Amino acid sequence: MFFGEFEYKIDEKGRVPIPPKFRKELKGGVVLVPGIEKCIAAYPLPVWKRLADTFTSGPITPSKLRRLNRALFATAFSIKIDGQGRIALPISLKQYAEIVDEVIIAGANNYLELWNKVRWEEEKAISQEQAWQIIESLERHQ
Repeated sequence: MFFGEFEYKIDEKGRVPIPPKFRKELKGGVVLVPGIEKCIAAYPLPVWKRLADTFTSGPITPSKLRRLNRALFATAFSIKIDGQGRIALPISLKQYAEIVDEVIIAGANNYLELWNKVRWEEEKAISQEQAWQIIESLERHQ
């Protein structure tokens, strides 16, 4: 389980450290994909494989499945963590997420998200406000 938030600088080669407490879970590799909210989603390889299986076995029309596969798999990168616990961020994903020299790595349960620092502060405020609303609606349905 991934939780917490961590701030790092990106080095001159475009690498960012993975928080030490998460490195063991990611030692088999990590898949980086564009996140929905203009961030980079980082999935441990086994989680990505399970997720990919759900995408290809659901009740979806073949044409929509092809589009989904293109959107997800053509923009995905399989990355290995180097000996110092860093990953190299692909330029296209950095541009997509507007990450330049600082990055926030945020735990999101079974994956990580990498954010532009300003966008993260905005998203965090919205998410925290809506989380309590969602929790209250769940409590009413129990």
